[in-house]
Amino acid sequence: MSDLSAEFESRKMNGRVGDTLVSETDQVRVWQIHAKPGDRLAVHRHQLDYFWTIHGPGTARSYFSDGRVEDVSYQTGDTKHFSFARGESMTHSLENIGDTDLVFTTVEFLNSANPALPLD
Repeated sequence: MSDLSAEFESRKMNGRVGDTLVSETDQVRVWQIHAKPGDRLAVHRHQLDYFWTIHGPGTARSYFSDGRVEDVSYQTGDTKHFSFARGESMTHSLENIGDTDLVFTTVEFLNSANPALPLD
């Protein structure tokens, strides 16, 4: 877990919230996430309002900057919305702990209370 702690420190301002930036306008960024079983997404920070939708069933483990670890089972079409007030954020990493690929679409709203982070 110490490697993950170091990653949380070094990537705490990472705005790359998905694998592939599919589309960007002056209003939204649309991301695709594709995690095969055993894959873990790099630590990243959410501070823009956003939502995700999953395209198939699966199971993931999220690691959060405050030390929490949460396991979640998804069903096709599950969708979750997030909103952040000025100065609020969430930093985490997502690991596919199931036996199916996890495929998400994530949409960030650039007109949120917080500025968009750079995409390093």
